[in-house]
Amino acid sequence: MVKINQPLPWDLNPNGAYLPILFEGKVIGFCRPDYAKQVVDGMNEEDKTRKALRLACYDLIARSGGGSDVDSLMEQYLAKAQRPKSGTGAIALLLQERQTELDLTDEEFARFCDTFRLSSGELTAIYAGADLDSHQLTPLARILGLTVDELLLVWKGTD
Repeated sequence: MVKINQPLPWDLNPNGAYLPILFEGKVIGFCRPDYAKQVVDGMNEEDKTRKALRLACYDLIARSGGGSDVDSLMEQYLAKAQRPKSGTGAIALLLQERQTELDLTDEEFARFCDTFRLSSGELTAIYAGADLDSHQLTPLARILGLTVDELLLVWKGTD
């Protein structure tokens, strides 16, 4: 039996307006009005930041006597600024996010970690980028609310 109120495959929403987003005068897409300003402002801010980075790299190369390419230096800095996807750096970021999530000061978070058998010295070493020891995996997993296997995936990366 066919349902009477079954929606039709094609429909139209006369109240759904979208704004065009322009790049250098050309329409590149459409967006809902409540997101359009945020998207455009973010893209303009990124463009401004890239221009500032280019100028800073150019000045740095000029002061050091040249010998480097501005674009390659920019790419090096951008690569350093990216969020690490694996390794101790990724775990350190997860720890910082966990501290923010728990709304704890540095001292309180160190004591929190110590209750899981991760000393403040070990915590400091992780933030400094030191290699992890296998005995730290279980306490770290408990602190972060992950399984040891999930933590291993973060630490070793997924290829």
